[in-house]
Amino acid sequence: MRKNSIKSTRINGEVRRVLAEIIRSEIKDPRIPQMTSVVAVEVAPDLKTCKAWVSVLGDEETAKNALTGLRSAEGYIRSQLARQMNLRNTPEIRFIMDQSIAYGVKMSKMIDEVNKESSVNNDESDEDSDKGSSYQDGAIDDNGESSEQSEE
Repeated sequence: MRKNSIKSTRINGEVRRVLAEIIRSEIKDPRIPQMTSVVAVEVAPDLKTCKAWVSVLGDEETAKNALTGLRSAEGYIRSQLARQMNLRNTPEIRFIMDQSIAYGVKMSKMIDEVNKESSVNNDESDEDSDKGSSYQDGAIDDNGESSEQSEE
């Protein structure tokens, strides 16, 4: 089975869906918060191993505890996966903490801060330029064209 084949994509999607359902509804570990989501799953072509990227809403301590709880419940999750899916082999699951959502939120906040700063700076520079700006002959207007007319 090739890595990007249709069969591989379908298996990855189905394993992701079933894992998310098992984590959400069947695991009673208090270390795993309700807002735990399975972001992506990559099952090996031989169906022996599986990488599951998991995202947790909360701080780093909550994420560490959730990852510890998921790793301790790995056997139960694998047995439930075997019951719900009809695969030749039930893959051994390796949970990996996905930081992409937190990284995206952080970058979005940084972009918003930069945009606010630049709009404040632009407002200040517009006020300064309005006070003393006057176009002289040969000056360039807002469209980037010379205001001086060339004689033909």
